[in-house]
Amino acid sequence: MFIGEYQHAIDPKGRLFIPVKFREGLGEKFVVTKGLDGCLFVYPPKDWTVLEQKMKSLPFTKSDARAFMRFFFSGATECEVDKQGRILIPSNLREYAGLEKETMIIGVSSRAEIWARQRWEEYSIAASASADELAEKMVDFDLGI
Repeated sequence: MFIGEYQHAIDPKGRLFIPVKFREGLGEKFVVTKGLDGCLFVYPPKDWTVLEQKMKSLPFTKSDARAFMRFFFSGATECEVDKQGRILIPSNLREYAGLEKETMIIGVSSRAEIWARQRWEEYSIAASASADELAEKMVDFDLGI
């Protein structure tokens, strides 16, 4: 399980330190891909395989399913942690997520997300402002919050 948020800088070569607690859950190799809301999604191999199987079951005759699969898989890359605990994020993914220097790595239960720090702060402020509205919408999911 991935929880918490960590701030780290990405270096000019595109290397980013992955927090130890997240490396424990991700393993030495894992998948990073384009996420939603302008961030990157990070999946351990086991969860990536499960997600891949679910997406394979989508009807390829539907244009929305094809478009989402292209978006999700075309941006995916396998990352490997180096001896300093860093991964190399390819330039296309850095551009997509707006990663330049300061980043936030956050835990979201079964995956981690990598955000440009400013983008994360803007998103967090907007989400906090609508937290009550979100909670009301989530009542249908019977989370018991």
